[in-house]
Amino acid sequence: MLYEEIPLSIDYARAGLTGKGEPRLYAYRRSPSPEMAAVPRPAVVICPGGGYQMTSDREAEPIALRFLAEGFQCFVLRYSVAGRVLFPGPQLELAAAVALVRRHAEEWMVNPDKIVVCGFSAGGHLAGSLGMFWNRELLTAPLGLRPEDIRPNGMILAYPVITSGEFAHRDSFKRLLGDRYEENLELASLEKQVSADTPPAFVWHTWDDNVVPVENALLLAGALRRHGIPLEMHILPSGPHGLALAAEETGIAVPSCAAWPDWAARWLREL
Repeated sequence: MLYEEIPLSIDYARAGLTGKGEPRLYAYRRSPSPEMAAVPRPAVVICPGGGYQMTSDREAEPIALRFLAEGFQCFVLRYSVAGRVLFPGPQLELAAAVALVRRHAEEWMVNPDKIVVCGFSAGGHLAGSLGMFWNRELLTAPLGLRPEDIRPNGMILAYPVITSGEFAHRDSFKRLLGDRYEENLELASLEKQVSADTPPAFVWHTWDDNVVPVENALLLAGALRRHGIPLEMHILPSGPHGLALAAEETGIAVPSCAAWPDWAARWLREL
């Protein structure tokens, strides 16, 4: 395995943002070998959760190593949190990360047409945001990139924060939006931003999640359905929020949920 830490440089001022983030992309890539074919592989850009207050270790490297074992090239984005850079700062960081992976696709043995974003909880909101906003000037203009540079080919969303309405995880939106809370609240409600250009999605959630209600996934599913966007969704009977791998390795073992990486890997191969 090849491991690399890559700092990302973002001109936040071009987006009218104050503050300064220090986003970093951590790459976990399969080592080239003359014994194995150097075929381009799907890439997974992972956004850990943490309510836009922190980025969870449990939803970072363990997820990357799990998908690496499935044959994918993996990248973990440690994005700006706790109000250091408000919306759309973290979204710009993820867009820049996807563009970087696509730009180095040949060097890093990545299939540039199979780069997916994978997010957990608030990280799911971040990943979903790129799926909704990849072709809007909100992201392309500040980065000086084309929409096709930052477009994710799919989204893997685990117990994601989606809606800013009745079933919102309110603290996530307060930290993301800060003093522009009222101004950007509807824009940040992702079920209202789905369009015909939204990429396919794989979503899983638990029915009794008491932190981010399952209605977040259901509202997204309804919006995707209305726009004809392919979706595979798993609503599992029970399990607390923040399951990560749902195994002892990441602190909470729920066997009925632990197969989700297998399902997501199969979905990605078939994408």
